[in-house]
Amino acid sequence: LYFVYWLNLLKSNLMKIFTAEQIREIDAETIRLEPITSSGLMERAANIAFIRIKEKIGGKKKINVFAGPGNNGGDGLVIGRLLHNESYQVRVFVIEAGVRHSNDHEANLQRLINAGVKPVYVTDVSCVPDIGQDEIIIDAIFGSGLNKPPSGVAAETIRKINSFGNYVISVDVPSGLFCDDNSLADHDNVIKASLTLTFQFPKLAFMFGGNSEYVEKWEILDIGLHAKSIASMAADFYYLETGDLRKILRTRRKFDHKGSFGHALVIAGSYGKAGAATLAAAAALRSGAGLVTVHTPSLAVIPLQSALPEAMVSPDSGDEYITSLPDLAKFDAVGIGPGLGTDPDTRKAMTELLTSCSSPLVIDADALNILALEPQMLSLMPAKTILTPHPGEFRRLTGTDKSDYQLIMIQKEFAVRNNCIVVLKGSCTSIAQPDGSIFFNSTGNPGMATGGSGDVLTGMITALLAQGYPPEQAAIAGVYLHGLAGDLALRIHSVESLIAGDIIMNIGRAFMEVMFNQFNLYL
Repeated sequence: LYFVYWLNLLKSNLMKIFTAEQIREIDAETIRLEPITSSGLMERAANIAFIRIKEKIGGKKKINVFAGPGNNGGDGLVIGRLLHNESYQVRVFVIEAGVRHSNDHEANLQRLINAGVKPVYVTDVSCVPDIGQDEIIIDAIFGSGLNKPPSGVAAETIRKINSFGNYVISVDVPSGLFCDDNSLADHDNVIKASLTLTFQFPKLAFMFGGNSEYVEKWEILDIGLHAKSIASMAADFYYLETGDLRKILRTRRKFDHKGSFGHALVIAGSYGKAGAATLAAAAALRSGAGLVTVHTPSLAVIPLQSALPEAMVSPDSGDEYITSLPDLAKFDAVGIGPGLGTDPDTRKAMTELLTSCSSPLVIDADALNILALEPQMLSLMPAKTILTPHPGEFRRLTGTDKSDYQLIMIQKEFAVRNNCIVVLKGSCTSIAQPDGSIFFNSTGNPGMATGGSGDVLTGMITALLAQGYPPEQAAIAGVYLHGLAGDLALRIHSVESLIAGDIIMNIGRAFMEVMFNQFNLYL
């Protein structure tokens, strides 16, 4: 019950990710409760976007604003007026998409004209002239209210904007992209934004790699939506930031000793893959486990002890594969999978582990592949086991070929049905909890797409479990610190050169950054 309370308390302070319908409800509540008119809220949001646009573009470059017929277009019209009032060279294009303009759009169109800007009404794509490469494009054609793929002149205009290759700033959402599920989107008719200035909340679509072509970078602009409405609105999705981790990590006391921080067991390695076991064990040590033992095939013992003298080794009776288990009673947490292989004897050992392990458990890599080969083992998993698949492993595990939004929904259902935690690794790693909530990670970079990076994460989460962090906390903290360590490594290395060992060497800096904001002490 305590951890249910803790998880709910954490959620109440996290950045929520709402659906498009929920955002409309919060907008309406803000207008009703603040109180403020819808036009006033539009003016406020557009002013905040205008200030950030000025900061991004610097000098007085030529700017082209494309405004659609709805309230996102109204935001664009306000931005165009404000830019004009500060002597920017602005052209405003109003897309006549064959639908009625919203009332706030009409009001701001008149204000724009009164300010001295004569808009170009785009009834055909030929109305859009060529735009110089050094000019900026502001995309305010469609926002979070989009309910069907663009068509007609709007779709043609989007394709033409993309063909220019200019720097494009999208207001709230790249036009043509749905906030949530984009399985029915027409991907030829979505703005490829260089920067998206999104209002108040990140959008779920921003978390998916399949949309990265359209959402290259994004920033959240706080437009002052009603705080109590946000707090009272339930959400299934959350976005992790540094401050959230400070509520999780513990400080050590003066008289603590190695026994205070648990004994982690890493079951890993096979012939030719002693490195995977070494990486996982090294990450566990760097993440604070008091003791780390690696159970590994006998041929991996010498390489592992030579590379990592701080770890203890439990030699398996098998030379090349794990065939049995050590006594599990003395271990506080177990991680299994890195470099394990899927030999039949290893599968038997894993079955024994699932039926006899009473400690918190992390399952990764080949251990996940064994689950995919032996799906009946899923019912043997202890409650709140942490699984850490990449998308390919998860598809094998679930037998699905879905991607992005649908895959997240399957991840959520899988975690609930199996009472486990699923860490689906990727550019915005998602952590599905047994209650159906999903946390998206904000740290990490493409340099971490390298062999051994997942083994490091397994070691980190196992170490946190060994120290007594409950599985819900260990998964969240491990994922965030893993990504942050990779980000700190990138201060020294390039994305091309970063390797798993660099992540390990920056785990300590990641802890310092989260807990004390002092990573610079080590650079």
